[in-house]
Amino acid sequence: MEGIIESIKKCIEFGKIDENSPFPPDMKGEKGADELTAEALENGITPGEILNQGLIKGMEIVGQKFSEHKIFVPQMLMSAKAMDRAMSHMKIYFNDGSLTRKGTFVMGTVFGDLHDIGKNLVTMMIEGNGWEVVDLGVDVSSETFIQKINEHPNCIVGLSALLTTTMVNMEKVVNAIKGCSPDTKIIIGGAPVNEEFSIKIGADAYSPDPQGAVKYLEKMVA
Repeated sequence: MEGIIESIKKCIEFGKIDENSPFPPDMKGEKGADELTAEALENGITPGEILNQGLIKGMEIVGQKFSEHKIFVPQMLMSAKAMDRAMSHMKIYFNDGSLTRKGTFVMGTVFGDLHDIGKNLVTMMIEGNGWEVVDLGVDVSSETFIQKINEHPNCIVGLSALLTTTMVNMEKVVNAIKGCSPDTKIIIGGAPVNEEFSIKIGADAYSPDPQGAVKYLEKMVA
């Protein structure tokens, strides 16, 4: 059964969703993440093996390639779609307790900012690596972040901003969160921000790309 796990990993890496998917062209007509995941479960491979050795390993490769500029946003989106299709077969096992998430990540673009591409890339990478993601969308107020932190104790929070005019709002959100929940870890990212800014506003970490965010979360649960 090792072969089917490797095939699932390959489908995630190259964004092969199902047998009818024309992308990537050199895998046209082959089974995709959808069929292979169902087949693996039918053949007695445990959900944990499929998740950890197939899906998560595949997304790790995707994240590494993206951080090295070997693939770009369109390819990453196809991988995320393949991951989503495979995960549709796994949800029952999360619901019945057979599978557990590594933790909860609450993510949003700060208030005043309506950009979501960077946020979406981060959330799909983190979910693909075995985390429960609570995506708050864009233009998210401090109050909404705090509400979700209260609903998800021990979560880690991600803040995104694309504009220099809205990155300043990150500091207001960080101050509000730390004032109510000092132990909550906060990671920030976005085109205008950097490590120096992260330290200045009191965030716990900064990442320039989705893979860096994944690595930070992995350290938190190591």
